[in-house]
Amino acid sequence: METRKEKKTSLGRRRIEIKKIEKRSQLQVTFSKRRSGLFSKAGELSVLCGARVAVIVESPAGKIFAFGSPSVDAVVDQFLAGNTAGWGDSDAEFDNDVHRLRDKHAKAVRELEAEEEREKAACGGGGDGSWWEQSLDGLGLSELEQYKAALEVLKSKVMRRADEMAVAEVVAETEAETATGDLPGNFLIADHYFSGIDGFDNFDYN
Repeated sequence: METRKEKKTSLGRRRIEIKKIEKRSQLQVTFSKRRSGLFSKAGELSVLCGARVAVIVESPAGKIFAFGSPSVDAVVDQFLAGNTAGWGDSDAEFDNDVHRLRDKHAKAVRELEAEEEREKAACGGGGDGSWWEQSLDGLGLSELEQYKAALEVLKSKVMRRADEMAVAEVVAETEAETATGDLPGNFLIADHYFSGIDGFDNFDYN
């Protein structure tokens, strides 16, 4: 007897309509997330292309947030002055910050590698250790290929975590050093420098 198989239907990818969010609580959450993503992409553009970037956003509540690389003031002042021929001392300052961040990133990676070595020593290489500490004896070619792929994933996660730690440390330092100067009371500045870090896409600035 022939049985008829029911074909599963799927809605597929649906286009999300872009319109103003009416619910106030949802609007605030969406603004915060989108603002963070915008600043993150602006920082990525600065890092990848060496571009000077300034982004100014006003929230629904009337607060103004800004992101700049090397700084909002430097980019805006240069734009208002109509002088885009050169940046003078800011070029050297930008390069110095990039080198400083790369050093911090390398330090974070070394610390993670040292922590892995300590964990390896604590496990003693025995059967009760982590999965990557288990013996490879008896594994076939297919299993070894899967093992290698899993190690690559683990390495990627470790490097990404090191990147996130390095960025978080620099952001914390920069926030402590940032001054608002003579700007209005509702003007919040977020000026940060970033190096070419692989995990930058995952960085969420709040």
